[in-house]
Amino acid sequence: MGETRKIRTGRHCVFVMHVHLVFVTKFRHNVFTDVHLARMEEIMRSVCTDFACELVEFNGEDNHVHLLVNFPPKVAVTKLVNSLKGVSSRRLRQEFPDLVRHYWRANKLWSGSYFAGTVAGAPLTAVRQYIEQQNRPS
Repeated sequence: MGETRKIRTGRHCVFVMHVHLVFVTKFRHNVFTDVHLARMEEIMRSVCTDFACELVEFNGEDNHVHLLVNFPPKVAVTKLVNSLKGVSSRRLRQEFPDLVRHYWRANKLWSGSYFAGTVAGAPLTAVRQYIEQQNRPS
């Protein structure tokens, strides 16, 4: 099996579970630069580690991000998403005051919605390639 198909084990289970997540900025504003995305990847890796998850792939464009996350069955995707969006929004707005001006009324970085798709049916290499090919801003 390839590197993205690592079989993980828990106390009473063996699993390979991946989810493709997409988060869009509030009002679909074009606010991210490469610096924002680089810091966001660090933050999201940290959050994933706290949930015993692995951020396999991360990339984005100026108004949305894609994540490929390997997660254990004990983790509810909704709780992971809420933490990823909440922590990244709070930390990015603290560290980059330029982001705050876009959201002075809503005081939120992310839209309330998100996309989550299991990738068991699609080859992980295809999903990973799609995320890598995002048109990242410079």
